Amino acid sequence: TIKATAKKGYLDIRHRPERRNAVKLLVFFDVGGSMDWHIKLVEQLFAAAHQEFKHLDYYYFHNCLYDFVWQNNARRWQERVPVYDLLHKYNKDYKVIFVGDASMSPYELTIPGGSVEYMNDEPGEVWLKRVVNSFEHIAWLNPIPEEHWNWTPSIKMIKHNFENQMYPLTVGGVSKAMGELMR
Repeated sequence: TIKATAKKGYLDIRHRPERRNAVKLLVFFDVGGSMDWHIKLVEQLFAAAHQEFKHLDYYYFHNCLYDFVWQNNARRWQERVPVYDLLHKYNKDYKVIFVGDASMSPYELTIPGGSVEYMNDEPGEVWLKRVVNSFEHIAWLNPIPEEHWNWTPSIKMIKHNFENQMYPLTVGGVSKAMGELMR
């Protein structure tokens, strides 16, 4: 606009479409329970991501991923989305981020029926591995301070399942995770 106005001698407004990140991002948010302490931080992350990414889809889960997720927390039992459907809907060019404290009973990860909410047919670890194996670029963002991760067995287990691609939910941690996702 400035260059065109100077050249023509009158106000010549030039419009350019807004540039948005073309990266395709799929985000899974842990909601409820111990994550209630981190709502404000996660809301800030989501607001920033929602404005930055042109292709952003998100789903919620509680504690561990199982056979279904949801998009409307108020209707989580009525409007379930099967994880199998997501594995077929989103292709490998999507980057996947899990956001959660990974703090739960190890039973939720290791045994059928370990969920605190319903009778899951397969352990959560099986579902996490399905997602990890379906996408090339995946990371877990954890709001728990990194120096506390070794105190919780489930955090260590999920970090292992994510091939150590767990990062703290801090500016530095998010930057490092994004760098790994873009490789």
